[in-house]
Amino acid sequence: QVHVAESGGGLVQPGGSLRLSCAASGSFSRIYAMGWYRQVPGKQRELVASIMSDGSTNYADFVRGRFTISRDNAMNTVYLQMNSLKPEDTAVYYCNVDPRPFTRYWGQGTQVTVSS
Repeated sequence: QVHVAESGGGLVQPGGSLRLSCAASGSFSRIYAMGWYRQVPGKQRELVASIMSDGSTNYADFVRGRFTISRDNAMNTVYLQMNSLKPEDTAVYYCNVDPRPFTRYWGQGTQVTVSS
């Protein structure tokens, strides 16, 4: 079993920054991939960014250049630094932890609201 805990959401003004954190714990020796998705009511959950165990990253076009994903393998933690936030970035952000391919655990989600 894997436990996933996110933190760092909140209210920020347009143009501001937030940093999300996600820590994984449980029965695994290493984590294959970690990432962040987001979801707004009435829409499907969408990928924001992902990072593999070797440090390779993938970003959605709508955040490229504004968001940065990173991970600390020793702490089993992934971060999402969000800069130049826009109102359309408002969503619940979910962390995913994949201990191995095709095995995924989700966090409970953290609300990010971008509004003046």
